[in-house]
Amino acid sequence: MTALIHDDFLLHNETARKLYHGYAEGMGIFDYHCHIPPRDIAEDRRFENLTQIWLAGDHYKWRAMRANGVDERLITGNASDWEKFLAWAETLPRTVRNPLYQWSYLELDRYFGVRDTLLNKATAKAVYERCSEMLRTEAFAVRNLIRRMNVKVLCTTDDPADDLQYHRKLREEGFEVKVLPAFRPDRAMAVESAEAFNTWVLRLEKAADAEIWNYRTYLEVLKKRHDFFHEAGCRISDHGLETAYVEDYTDGEVGGIFEKIRSGKGLDEGEIRKFKSALMSELAAMDAEKGWAHQLHFGALRNVNTRMAAKLGPDTGYDSMGDLPIAAPLAKFLNRLDAADRLPKVILFNVNPRDNEVLATMAGNFQDGSMVAKMQFGPAWWFLDQKEGMTAQLNALSNVGLLSRFVGMVTDSRSFLSYPRHEYFRRLLCNLLGTDVERGEIFEETDTLGRMVQDICFHNAVRYFGIDPGT
Repeated sequence: MTALIHDDFLLHNETARKLYHGYAEGMGIFDYHCHIPPRDIAEDRRFENLTQIWLAGDHYKWRAMRANGVDERLITGNASDWEKFLAWAETLPRTVRNPLYQWSYLELDRYFGVRDTLLNKATAKAVYERCSEMLRTEAFAVRNLIRRMNVKVLCTTDDPADDLQYHRKLREEGFEVKVLPAFRPDRAMAVESAEAFNTWVLRLEKAADAEIWNYRTYLEVLKKRHDFFHEAGCRISDHGLETAYVEDYTDGEVGGIFEKIRSGKGLDEGEIRKFKSALMSELAAMDAEKGWAHQLHFGALRNVNTRMAAKLGPDTGYDSMGDLPIAAPLAKFLNRLDAADRLPKVILFNVNPRDNEVLATMAGNFQDGSMVAKMQFGPAWWFLDQKEGMTAQLNALSNVGLLSRFVGMVTDSRSFLSYPRHEYFRRLLCNLLGTDVERGEIFEETDTLGRMVQDICFHNAVRYFGIDPGT
């Protein structure tokens, strides 16, 4: 049997092949948004078997297994690792045309050299034993997996109350890949539950070694943590939102709302929106002051299945696309910051494809000439990071913005085996450009286009974030 993932996978014309093999293939990876645990990198973890590294925490695969009728015991339950892997192996043939199908074979090939075997019930045992044996060796320790994929910069997702001890350990040990924190203050805005919010505020006080008396001191402590992250090399914040919050408010109103929730009383919907509106503006201003990039992830409707979310917790595969209005509130939010000279670099992500052109055109409204592509329409994210989703994002950006200035792909993953998604994106990018060349719709020389591809793959991100990869 020939290789399932061959050299020209997804490259359907000669120009695409030249662009990919001649320019994109050898580029380093700048992964500016992922959910990889920094502890695993700091401790150079080795996984005991393929289930632990490939299935644990992967809600993409979990959703597919549930759709295939797999019992929860074999997904997140107490079944053995081998039983869970077998359930996945039996599911994979049923994922044809789901991105998991191609991703899985790409990952098996790039990490383990499994390139001529279809994974199914009959082959599961051999694949599991072969890959698990490899994982237990030094060559497959986490840091070597990162090196193998040519990762140069990796930005994790970190709570403001985190002590960043694992980032500090990596820096002190001189790990050559830059593993940097990203400031994710979602819990700072999560005032729907007074109990959960106040529990988190106690953590924040402990982390900052400071007491929070009112809204003013709350902002001061958040600013202190923001400074702490900056000293640790952070240059990016990260915000998960259903939409932008832009209620009008006064300082007095927000102060009263803060006192109310700190006393343990619940907030009504109007108070929640006012608080989030005020805090969003303050957090963006902190980023602008330090030259950080402000990432806004819009549109996810989270924990829809309340029964299973209560049983398993968040991030377990019970989220979907939302359809709240984004254009008008986002325009008001960005305009409010711009008018006050508090607008940072911004990357806009959407999870609903209907919002592609909305965000791509919105970014263009606030380019100000102070730098190249200050406002970015971010890469295809979550449910959209697949062939059609990536292609649609590239087309939307190309039609109303400058593709050549795009900062490229992210993994947005909790798995150390997800880095071939950058390869997947690069192949699609080169195929898109190559197709236009061969249709006579792009007139640039191959070398000019090749350098543009390299910029999108890596160099644009280096310049945009101001982070020296060091290698």
